[in-house]
Amino acid sequence: KIEIANIMNNHRTIGIDLVAMCVNDLIVDKARPLFFLDYIATGKLDLAKGTQIIKGIIEGCKKSNCSLLGGETAEHPGIEANDKYDLAGFCVGVKSGLKNIKTRLKQNDLIIGIKSSGLHSNGFSLVRKIIKEKKVKLNKKIDKNKTIGQLLLEPTKIYVDPILELFSKQLIKTCAHITGGGITENLPRSLTDNIEAEIDLDKWNVPKIFKWIQSYGVTQSEMLRTFNCGYGMVVILDKSNLNKFENLMKRHKLGYDKIGILLNSKKSKKRIKFIGKLNFDD
Repeated sequence: KIEIANIMNNHRTIGIDLVAMCVNDLIVDKARPLFFLDYIATGKLDLAKGTQIIKGIIEGCKKSNCSLLGGETAEHPGIEANDKYDLAGFCVGVKSGLKNIKTRLKQNDLIIGIKSSGLHSNGFSLVRKIIKEKKVKLNKKIDKNKTIGQLLLEPTKIYVDPILELFSKQLIKTCAHITGGGITENLPRSLTDNIEAEIDLDKWNVPKIFKWIQSYGVTQSEMLRTFNCGYGMVVILDKSNLNKFENLMKRHKLGYDKIGILLNSKKSKKRIKFIGKLNFDD
């Protein structure tokens, strides 16, 4: 994603992505983010570019209610290119304050996808391959007044407040942050033995940026294995909690779709069964 930011000469949101990918992983384990540290490596520091990056990191920390304690900016002339940079970061969280209740998943529990803001921060190797091989112009508009470049740089949505509130009110049983590997590889980590997830792809609302990617011949299975395809967080809840869940989503102004249910499985291996087909038609 940094390479796209370089092409677009827009580094204002890349710091949000850095924070978001850390804190969204923490909250899956019911941990509240406490503090964040960053590391920037470059050949020669560009102050204007560096300022944009740090402002994005600060904004991400504010959205996550965590502190930016410090960080490191390292210049490596001769090793890193002067006009390029790389980012790393880490976040520490705490689980105190939330009851450690053993999760019991059961048949007919609902699987709900909470909408993403776009690609978030995964799948960009494939995206850059498409851009290079197909000579794609990033200033082409494909969604209302937004260009491909703008849609690709849309910052990762931060789910800290709503997910922690859902856990604290015991409205969800578990959740999965849909990152690299897509729902195919991330959701099984949240499933217990003898349970399988049935995902109805007909119920998915696929944003235009994913339809644009698929239009270059990417298969459905590859899309599901590489991108979030519209859902950055997937939660599992009892049907009896659906109304309260929906009210909380409305209060946090988050979109969502019911995308599947849990089924009993005689096999102990955690797995997902897909039915239906993603709609990639405009």
